[in-house]
Amino acid sequence: MNDSVLSKSFLDAQRERLLTLRKQLISSADAAGDEEGLLQQTAGGEPQDSGDDAERFALQDRDESILGHNEDRLAIVDRALEKLDEGTYGVSDGNGESISKARLEAIPETIYTLEEMEARERAERNAR
Repeated sequence: MNDSVLSKSFLDAQRERLLTLRKQLISSADAAGDEEGLLQQTAGGEPQDSGDDAERFALQDRDESILGHNEDRLAIVDRALEKLDEGTYGVSDGNGESISKARLEAIPETIYTLEEMEARERAERNAR
């Protein structure tokens, strides 16, 4: 396991970073949800011109995009926290290889090696 390479102090620091990131993602999602509710509330029952509608729809699209992105990232953060609990943090969920410490420092929620992530992103682009 990668735990023999990663010190307890490093793992503890990563846990704190992940918990902080988790709180930020939840807070951002809550704010986007609150904004969505406000948009719905202010649009209800009042006549709207096409400019108001266009602006409201653009804000709704942005908020939905943020919510979707944050939900996906939150799931990955939660998986990284699980890996810390399991003792597999720093080991790829894909191929079981060690993830570099530099990558973990840069992206604490990463659960794949750089090569795997690049391959996944290429596959997603090609699937579109």
